[in-house]
Amino acid sequence: MWVIDMKLEIEKIFDTIDKNAIFKDKSILQANYAPNEIPHRDEQIRQIALILAPVLRGEKTSNLFLYGKTGTGKTLAMRYVQEELYKRAKKDTDFKLKIEYLNCKLKKVSDTEYRILAELIKKFKPDEDVPITGLPTQAIYSKFIDSIDSEKNLIVLILDEIDQTVKKISNDFLYNLVRLNSELSKSQICLVGISNNLTFLDELDPRVRSSLSEEEIVFHPYNALQIQDILNQRAILAFKEGVLQEGVISKCAAFAAKEHGDARRALDLLRVAGELAERDGSKKILLKHIDEANEKIEKDKILDTITSEPKQFQVVLGSIIYLLENQNGNNPVFTGDVYDFYQQLCIKNKLDVLTQRRVSEIIQELDMLGIINVRVISKGRGGRMREIRMAISKGIVGKAKEIIENSLNYI
Repeated sequence: MWVIDMKLEIEKIFDTIDKNAIFKDKSILQANYAPNEIPHRDEQIRQIALILAPVLRGEKTSNLFLYGKTGTGKTLAMRYVQEELYKRAKKDTDFKLKIEYLNCKLKKVSDTEYRILAELIKKFKPDEDVPITGLPTQAIYSKFIDSIDSEKNLIVLILDEIDQTVKKISNDFLYNLVRLNSELSKSQICLVGISNNLTFLDELDPRVRSSLSEEEIVFHPYNALQIQDILNQRAILAFKEGVLQEGVISKCAAFAAKEHGDARRALDLLRVAGELAERDGSKKILLKHIDEANEKIEKDKILDTITSEPKQFQVVLGSIIYLLENQNGNNPVFTGDVYDFYQQLCIKNKLDVLTQRRVSEIIQELDMLGIINVRVISKGRGGRMREIRMAISKGIVGKAKEIIENSLNYI
């Protein structure tokens, strides 16, 4: 009997999808959608075009770095100019313009210098057989040079989330990459780096920084009204007419403006709200669906981050969770306590013990991600201390603890 009832239930679910009253084209709200117009980014697009325009004549330009928080339109603007450059490029020149994009945050790409170069070789020479590992670093560089220098190419190399690569590998990768131009006989490389970290270049080794000869463009966060414009533009294409309750767009924009002006977050919020409305069998996206979507996205984002971060990140967070759970009442813990317990966990898990300074940096990252709250308090002559509390709900803390326990020998 249960089987028959479940079949009927599934049929009802499938029927509601067939009669979808919400979406016209959900892909319009996806991160990989490239709009024909990018509102409120005209000046940045103009600057990118001005800096890169000489590549149409086969001239190497200055290296370019685009900065801004997540969801401020950096990648969209760069890809927009990339398409326009390709449209304008002439086929009867004595050089080939090649523009290649690589997201350095992808795990299969960003772990090592070797993997990045192997991925780039595949882009320039798809038939080239590159082993996943095994070649000396110099050999993989030689293969990369061979892949781009067999004919006259002007290459624009777009490295998105470039700060992640430097963080995981070293400054040397950037230095080696920009120095390659001196070894190329026919081709030249222009580098475009995209970073969420506004102080990325300041943190580089001075030797690397001086070799880059870069131009910089900053993408400031969108305000609530600008995000409303973006959402209105996409909503017309994404949803069927009349499905948005009044105030839905402005509520989405307000949530995203609070999150550092992140338009990507606003689009995700609107899409997930539409999906939740659809599951409810609602004919409209209501304000309550925005609240539900916000809670769901926050939970998913935090848990995905904890799952994908390195073990050292998980050990620090696990130390904080354990100490807070074993405190009396709702008392905070302090960075010194966290470091002491962190060392014990590292020994138990046969991990290298990082310096107290590096652990403090990880604590700052957790604070920036909104997983914990860190407050500096003065102890008078005793100096200053940082107290730590959880910033996420108990339900999410429980899930985070499960992830960490599955990854580590926890206590």
